[in-house]
This record gives sequence, structure tokens and C-alpha cells, in this order.
Amino acid sequence: MTEPKNKQSELSLQDLLFTRRMIDTAIKLAAIFIVLIWCSAILRPFIMLILWGGIIAIALYPFFAKISNALGNSPKLAAFIIAILGLALLVVPTINISASTIDSAQAVSDSIKEGTFSVPQPTEAVKSWPIIGGKVYQIWAHASTNFEAFVIEHSEAFKTLTETLFSAIAGIGATVLQFIVSLLIAAVMLVNHEKCLYGSRLVFNRIMSENGEAAIQDSVATIRSVAQGILGIAVIQALLAGIGMFIAGIPGAGVWALLVLILAIVQLPPLLVLGPIAAYYFSITTTTPATIFLIWALLVSFSDAILKPMLLGRGIDIPMLVILLGAIGGMLLSGIIGLFVGAVVLALGYKLTMYWLQHSTVQIEKPYSD
Repeated sequence: MTEPKNKQSELSLQDLLFTRRMIDTAIKLAAIFIVLIWCSAILRPFIMLILWGGIIAIALYPFFAKISNALGNSPKLAAFIIAILGLALLVVPTINISASTIDSAQAVSDSIKEGTFSVPQPTEAVKSWPIIGGKVYQIWAHASTNFEAFVIEHSEAFKTLTETLFSAIAGIGATVLQFIVSLLIAAVMLVNHEKCLYGSRLVFNRIMSENGEAAIQDSVATIRSVAQGILGIAVIQALLAGIGMFIAGIPGAGVWALLVLILAIVQLPPLLVLGPIAAYYFSITTTTPATIFLIWALLVSFSDAILKPMLLGRGIDIPMLVILLGAIGGMLLSGIIGLFVGAVVLALGYKLTMYWLQHSTVQIEKPYSD
């Protein structure tokens, strides 16, 4: 009689200990989960900046290493030089574009107040534009005939447009500031590249075991490929387009260059922006400069065919749909800086997922040939 009771008491004691362990484990997991959520909430405003800074650091590391070796193995000085060059490339064009935009807006405002502002008459070629030609010609002709009446008639639209422009300008200013902060973060990461690499190895080896080192190399190659071959080409095309429009005296050249940048990142031809601008330029100037601008626009639009083989890393097979979704999703999530980060992060996620699937313990034969 006593033996079953002893077994029953042992079982109940084991159940009690098991329950206590489960409760302790649940409490520990809940505490860790709360800390992680809290940390993510604290870091949320900086995550995009840190990601973009890391992407810049990885993309520029070969250049950084060459400068550091040339300076006698001086990583701090090399990072400082890169930061100064980056700030100059970022701040100087921003100041020039801002000054040009302010001067243009001031000139238009003064001419409207003095009653000397006039819109040139549209040419008959505008009517031949597909789909929108007739409507654009009608609105353009109305504005050129009596601009004051046109403004009064469309006052609400002008008010909305003005508010949108001011909001866009403020957003661009915030984006430039974010780029500056990310560039400084990248410089700090470059100085501490050995520590960053060590931390990355700890994380990747913990997650992917023996495949961690290979996954790091694949990730670095992917980031550099997208940053140089996609984002780098887009920046070059936007700069070339902006220079051409600035020389041609196109109003709002900086805004159009930004649109070219967005289109190039999502893998759409810049000619979608430059084509209508070239048509507009034909309507306000003589044939020779307009033809030169059109040729320049075509060269800019098709320059990616020359630049991609030079800048895009070999062996990095990333579907353009991944780049497109990453760029658009990133922009919707975090604005202009998300346009850059989203494309790289989604491409990296795609490559890591494919790497994980291809290194599965169970190999599955393809039912098709590449």
C-alpha cells in the first residue's frame, strides 16, 4: 500500500518541479521578449540610418582599404577623407540646387507681382502627344493667353500644389540630413571594421552554423553588387540628367533629377521623365539646342547598358522584381532613404533565403534546366 503512494507522491513532485520549470522558463522568455521589444522601440528611429550606414560602409570598404594602405595603414584618416568627400558630394549639389530653386521661385514671384510674367504659347506639336496632348495643349494655351485668369480659375489647385511643394522641400531637407548622419555612421563603421566583422561572424555562425562564413561573403557580395550596380548607376544617371537640364535651363531641374533617380532605382528608363522634358524644350527653343538635349537624354537613359557590365558584380543573380519591390516598398515605408535601403535589404534577404534553401540537407532535383 505504501509503495504506490510513494510512486504517486514522486510523480506529483516531478509534475510540480516540471510546472515550476515551465513557469520559470516562460517568465524568462517573457522578460527577454519585453526587453527585445523595448530595445527595438528605442532603436526604431535609428534602424534605417544604421542600415544605410552599414550598406555604405560595406560598399566603400575596398576604396577605404586602398586609401588606408596608401596613407600608411591609417584607418581613421582614411575614414575622415571618405566622410569629407561624401559630405562634399552631398552638400554642394544640394546647396546649388536649393539656391537655383529659390532664385527661380523669386524671379517668378517678382514677375507675377510686376505683371510681366508670361507663359509661352504651345506649339502644334504638343497636340500630337499621345493621350494627354489635346488636354495639355488646351490648358497650356489658356495659361499663355491670360495667366492671371488661369491662376484665379485654378486657385485651389495652385494652393494644393504649393503645399505639396513645400512639404516635398521639407522632406528633401530631412532626407539630406539622414544621408549625412548615415555617412557619419558609415565612417565610424569603417574605422571599426574589424569589430563589425567579428560581430557579424558571431551572429551568422550562431544562426547558420558551419555555413555562416560563406553566408557572410555572399551577403557582402550582394550588398556591393546592388549598391554599385543598381544604386550607383541610378545616382550617375540622375547626376547626368540634372547637369543636362541645368545647362539647358529647365525649370526645377533638381526635382526632375530626383524623379530620374527614383525611376532608375526601380529599373524604369529615365526617358519616361526626360522624354516629355525634351518635348517641352522643343516647344520653347530652337531646333539645335533641343536636339542636343534630346541626344543627351537618350545617352543618359541608355547609359545603364554600358555601366552595368562595369559596376554590377559578376555571379550576383538577383531578379529585377526583387529590386523593384524592395525600392518601392522601402520608399513607401521610409521615404527617399528607404528607396535605397529597401532595394539592398530585400535583395540581401532574397540571397540569404536562396542560400539557406540550396544548402538544405535534402537535395531536390530541378524539373527544368536553367
